[in-house]
Amino acid sequence: QVQLVESGGGLVQAGGSLRLSCIASGRTFSSYTMGWFRQAPGKERELVAEVSWSVSNQYYADSVKGRFTISRDNAKNTVYLQMNSLKPEDTAVYYCAAKPRPGLPYNYWGHGAQVTVSS
Repeated sequence: QVQLVESGGGLVQAGGSLRLSCIASGRTFSSYTMGWFRQAPGKERELVAEVSWSVSNQYYADSVKGRFTISRDNAKNTVYLQMNSLKPEDTAVYYCAAKPRPGLPYNYWGHGAQVTVSS
């Protein structure tokens, strides 16, 4: 079992930055693929960024490439999402998620962190 707790959300002006953190419980965190999803009001949940256990494989949605960076510290059981040059359209609830291997669906989810970007 893996439990995920997000932190670091908040209100920021357009052009600003925020860093989300997700602390995971469980001894197998270092072997899991970790992802950040977001869901805006009235929209489907979308994958924003993903990082493999070894950090060698990363994925970014086109809408955040060059602005967001995903990273992980396996010694601290933590995954981060650094968000720069934020836009109002980045406003959403951001969820941390985990899965045991690439190619499988995400099966562990955090409760979400609200990010609001004002224009």
